[in-house]
Amino acid sequence: KPERKWEVMMKKVLGTGGTVFVSRALAEYFVREGWEVYVLNRNTKEQPRGVHLIEADRYRLGEAIRGLFVDVVIDTSYTAQEVNLLLDALGGCREYILISSSAVYPENLVQPFREEMPTGENVYWRKYGTDKIEAEEVLRKRKPDAYIIRPPYLYGPMNDIYREGFVFDCAMADRDFYLPKDGSMGLQFFHIQDLCRFIGILLTKRPSRCIFNVGNPEMVSIREWVELCYRVAGKTPRFVPVREPVEQSRYFSFRDYEYRLDVSRQCELMPDTKPLLEGLEESFAWYRNHQEFVEKRPYLEYIDQHFRKTAETGGEA
Repeated sequence: KPERKWEVMMKKVLGTGGTVFVSRALAEYFVREGWEVYVLNRNTKEQPRGVHLIEADRYRLGEAIRGLFVDVVIDTSYTAQEVNLLLDALGGCREYILISSSAVYPENLVQPFREEMPTGENVYWRKYGTDKIEAEEVLRKRKPDAYIIRPPYLYGPMNDIYREGFVFDCAMADRDFYLPKDGSMGLQFFHIQDLCRFIGILLTKRPSRCIFNVGNPEMVSIREWVELCYRVAGKTPRFVPVREPVEQSRYFSFRDYEYRLDVSRQCELMPDTKPLLEGLEESFAWYRNHQEFVEKRPYLEYIDQHFRKTAETGGEA
């Protein structure tokens, strides 16, 4: 398929959501880039500055976007129904970008996962992954040239998922850190601003390929990641290995599942990504003053109830 050519630079974008983490970061990014940015949400949270709000429920759009034509839709849909409803209601768009997920790859494929590999249920992600697969499939049927982006773990300022925030809490309280096994499991991250930059590059270069894995080319172990999180908080972790057979997601902010994405296609278009230490410094600076925006999970309560007494007697958890 030949590369896409437009006579004029696209300038009007519609983003679904716009009030939390990924969708908010994207809205703010394109406002800074000088785009005319529309956001579609229920107006239950503070809106980004400089956007045009379309107040509506995605499942009851009615006439909210009837006749609206935009250059780009950037969609964070979770389901095929959400994609269908949006396309049915929208007047039209030149480009469509769906933020999908690495969860679409079955865990039993050979790693690293490449874009041409088959999608299928992943036992660690289950419905979240299969819903994203269905959203991708319906979009590709209705708009075959749409871009689909599959990120790993996203991080950075405004992250409302309790991941790095959990480790920051442990560091600020000078707590021992309960490390899953030996901490060697690998994690792959992608900074939220790198996601925004990459979408901007897609819309500038308009490559003929439509599906892109994105992420940092390098992996980091759990131990290394925790050490970096403590470091930006000015602390050094004291690790307590967790050896007992307990579900990792009860006391740690990631599942017991290591995977790696092949991001060579991304690197052809955008070879540089933000260093993890720098990105975590930005995350910590935001988190210290915005903890109320993060949906905290009861990891610390579980640790205190199940592990700390063992550790205090000198044993492993």
